[in-house]
Amino acid sequence: MAKHFLRRLGVFVAVLVTSLFVVSAQAAEPIKIGTFLSATGPASFLGDPELKTLQMYVEKINKEGGVLGRQLELVHYDDVGKPSNARNFAGRLIRSDRVDIIVGGSTTGATMAVAPLVEQARIPFVSLAGAVVIVNPVKKWIFKTPQSDRMAAERILSDMKSRGLTKIGLISGTGGFGASGRKQTLEAAKKMGIDIVADETYGPSDSDMTAQLTNIRNTKGVQAVLNFGFGQGPAIVTKNYAALDIKLPFYQSHGVASDAFLKLAGQAAEGLRLPASPLLVPDSLPASDPQKSVVQTYKSEYEARWNSSVSTFGGYAYDGLMMAVEAIKSAGSTDKAAVRAALEKIKNHVGVTGIYNMSPTDHNGLTPASFRMLEVKNGQWALID
Repeated sequence: MAKHFLRRLGVFVAVLVTSLFVVSAQAAEPIKIGTFLSATGPASFLGDPELKTLQMYVEKINKEGGVLGRQLELVHYDDVGKPSNARNFAGRLIRSDRVDIIVGGSTTGATMAVAPLVEQARIPFVSLAGAVVIVNPVKKWIFKTPQSDRMAAERILSDMKSRGLTKIGLISGTGGFGASGRKQTLEAAKKMGIDIVADETYGPSDSDMTAQLTNIRNTKGVQAVLNFGFGQGPAIVTKNYAALDIKLPFYQSHGVASDAFLKLAGQAAEGLRLPASPLLVPDSLPASDPQKSVVQTYKSEYEARWNSSVSTFGGYAYDGLMMAVEAIKSAGSTDKAAVRAALEKIKNHVGVTGIYNMSPTDHNGLTPASFRMLEVKNGQWALID
């Protein structure tokens, strides 16, 4: 009987040791953060600071001990701004790399191209793109960090209305971001009692928008002009606007909220207004603002590491990564369903872009109030509201 007991004990110990080894091996495996970004190509002004942000904070988190006792591993692909590439890379992240969560998608086009794949695979995805269609209607597995184009439109139109400007000329790009921004502006204006009396567009490869701006200038009753777009287009519009010596108040969308835009537009940008993250004016925030320390720290760390100006786009990546980490910690594992549920329950998360409050009916968690209105004064961003 003693031999039988010892044999059973030996089997039990062997199983226990094997189990502990498996658990230990699993615990040692890195948590894989997948990303596809437009690090090069026409949308690199978005993807480059996003990638640099993810790289530096994955490194920082790992130096501080990782998450749940495990290191983070960033698995990155450059989609060069092409939605078809984004879909292919997302498939690779899910099937071959077997990542735990995806934080990426520099553009609306790239994000929407992978949306069906992500939903089918049931993997949490935090997008860094702006259009409202990404989360409206709500998609179970998809979240996003930037304010929507609808929020930007409402913030701009509210500022116009406070200045007594109720008849505006709209010019927008025909790409995914510009087209969606145009649609949201038209809808918001109608609800807010503002008339769009001129409506012009330009293509992504257009190099001169003088004709469209001349049409707007010649439209009777125009009191202000709004351009909705990103990339090179808005800088061209801004320069053409100044060359035509149009004296009407001029607005841009949050799609150009970076120091890079100021360099592209130069003196022509003087006086224009746009809604943006407080990241561009951290020192102007009052000490009582809960975002002040977050944006100041991110700005100083990014600029010290990369020796280049910070941008709101990198801030989107920072917020996406930090909320992913918070959700994984809250879930206590990388179980995809648990992480998704934890993302949906995030409350009062102070980020670079705003203070996030997610819910089953809101996978963005921000309001128009998270935008600050900025104006270009003496070649610099200035906080006006």
